[in-house]
Amino acid sequence: MKFTPLDPDFERRVRASFARQAAMGLIGATMTAVEPGRCTIELPVRADLTQQHGFVHGGIVGMIADSAGGYAAFTLMPADASVLTVEYKINMLAPAKGERLVAVGSVVKPGRTLSIVRADVHAIDGARETLVAAMQQTLMVMHGVSDERI
Repeated sequence: MKFTPLDPDFERRVRASFARQAAMGLIGATMTAVEPGRCTIELPVRADLTQQHGFVHGGIVGMIADSAGGYAAFTLMPADASVLTVEYKINMLAPAKGERLVAVGSVVKPGRTLSIVRADVHAIDGARETLVAAMQQTLMVMHGVSDERI
């Protein structure tokens, strides 16, 4: 689906907000693509991000899916608004293992108050790509609230 952002400077605003997310820096995630209604976050797999079986912990998978979806929605919000997750449902479909994880958030329906987004997380291992998680998310548009610090 093709969307037109309300803020022509959306990419700078989204990337600046992501740079302030200490949690994403902690786990080593990077934002690799931003376009209207879509955002991609990548995470190199490291041993300290895994659970007892050696797979990336589900909480970490959820973190990158949540951020990819949230920033996808944020691309379509007004310049004077901020974004906040209201809820999400994530299905773990396969073990999260490989060289890196790639989370792609895509807006299903933007709204004035609530936006609906879906995010898929793939594990990349050489040439093999495996869908490891699928998420549906609801995000709130916080009108008139700076994204800087609430």
